[in-house]
Amino acid sequence: MKLHYSPGACSLGIHVLLEEIGQPFEAVRSPIKEGALQTPEFKALNPKGKVPTLVRDDGSVLTQYTAIAFWLAASNPAAGLLPADAEGQARALEAMDFVTGTIHPQGFSRLFNQARFAPSEADHPKVKEQGTALAAKGFADMDATWKGAEWVLPSGYSVADPALFFVEFWAVKRMGMTLPPRLQAHYERMLARPAVQRAMATEGLA
Repeated sequence: MKLHYSPGACSLGIHVLLEEIGQPFEAVRSPIKEGALQTPEFKALNPKGKVPTLVRDDGSVLTQYTAIAFWLAASNPAAGLLPADAEGQARALEAMDFVTGTIHPQGFSRLFNQARFAPSEADHPKVKEQGTALAAKGFADMDATWKGAEWVLPSGYSVADPALFFVEFWAVKRMGMTLPPRLQAHYERMLARPAVQRAMATEGLA
């Protein structure tokens, strides 16, 4: 398998999952800021021009964070990253969808790219303010609905945890935000995992 990633992007969560699973894979650096996702070569692979992009062993390409995470976990049951029951799987998907469908696009997209939401530079501070508020609300909502102990799901570590981790990483390391106590503790536990440490070292984030 080949994972196309941009250092520190949402693809970090998939990178962590691959390290957790332990199957052979190649991490292909494709930096967003260097225009790597807009090249003809990458667009031929993924016309959406986004990471994560996973090239599977049969040559087929899978895109979109939640789809890749679910497929990796379901295809590697020995790794124990996906609950066996339908309720547990639904809760894992629910958590990932909230991260990738709410916290990331509503909050952090405004923090990382104000011009996307307001053409005038005069409006960019307001967009950034909105992004901070939306990201903070997302984390507060995640905290309020927390059902696990150390990990997102009561059943233990799962595909949901690396998804939450990548936005926690953005909040702490890139934006200097303060996470709710439970999420801060989760972030610190994630940093202690060898799979996270390997992924971050490869991406130059350690």
